[in-house]
Amino acid sequence: MPTYLSISHDFQHEIVIKKSRFITNLKRVHSEDEAVAFINAIKKEHYKANHNTSAFVLGDRDEIQRASDDGEPSGTAGVPILEVLKRNEVHDVVAVVTRYFGGIKLGAGGLIRAYAGSAAEALAEVGLIQRVVMTTMDLTLEYPQFDTLNHWLSQNNYQTPVVNYTDKVNLTLPIETADIAHFTNSITELLNGRVVISVGDESFQEIPYEPNQEDA
Repeated sequence: MPTYLSISHDFQHEIVIKKSRFITNLKRVHSEDEAVAFINAIKKEHYKANHNTSAFVLGDRDEIQRASDDGEPSGTAGVPILEVLKRNEVHDVVAVVTRYFGGIKLGAGGLIRAYAGSAAEALAEVGLIQRVVMTTMDLTLEYPQFDTLNHWLSQNNYQTPVVNYTDKVNLTLPIETADIAHFTNSITELLNGRVVISVGDESFQEIPYEPNQEDA
């Protein structure tokens, strides 16, 4: 399954370009009806605006894509916003960019840059989440090894485990499914084989997404 990215929360961003206000509202949605309802709500809120342009992408592979110029010259608003969503590889997101005209015409090129730039700035600031397939791992070990393991988990940025103390120590934590082999081998080597590791259920989880150097 391809990487699934989306926005972490609803977000609003505003910039002023040559006296025109461009207000971008972002929302995560899961259906076309939900996207349309959000667009209509923004239009109602900003009914005095000159334009409420919009675009949205739905589905893991952007199966549904829509864009609207809302009265701006064809191709100068909705499509540039849509291309920003696609270029950032976010899914299930609707963007509405509201424009209050400031009296200075921008021209076709200027409009494209303004609408795309407003949407791009909003996406850069909102914060993204990544959906990953996680597997629950259960580890059982002796008490003297607990501090060593706990320190290793922290140093390697694994989630804080749930710990149960009995005659031994049992830890439960989710890890990325693709990391099972590396995780198991590393823990076994770290504790010289004195650990019992069990693989549990898989589930989707959403975690904060930070682009690495290869993505940047």
